[in-house]
Amino acid sequence: MSLTCPDCGEASLSIDASITLPPDNRSDDIVLQLIACRQCAFRGVAVYEESRRGRLDAESWDHVGYRVPADERARLASLIAGCPASGAWRCPCAAHQALGRQDAAGRWEPPAGLDWRRAFRL
Repeated sequence: MSLTCPDCGEASLSIDASITLPPDNRSDDIVLQLIACRQCAFRGVAVYEESRRGRLDAESWDHVGYRVPADERARLASLIAGCPASGAWRCPCAAHQALGRQDAAGRWEPPAGLDWRRAFRL
């Protein structure tokens, strides 16, 4: 899968690391990803959410990238790197505890650095 860089416009974004988070009241799959362009200096974060609720032939997904400050991306990278099982949402590690928080209604709470005003579609 080729993802387009929001800075240089090339289909050169790659996913450097990811962590699968617990499902919430809307999504069956939530994956927080660190993304980087292979052609320019862009570095960011993405969130992939998928829902398979409803009709058997209906599924929906959303993949959104975010521009984040370098220190926030580094913090997220450190958390993900510290997880012993980043693909297992049931992992009880500190990274899953910190990044998998949900509000009182059961909706996932993205990290504070993910500002929807700095988002772009992937």
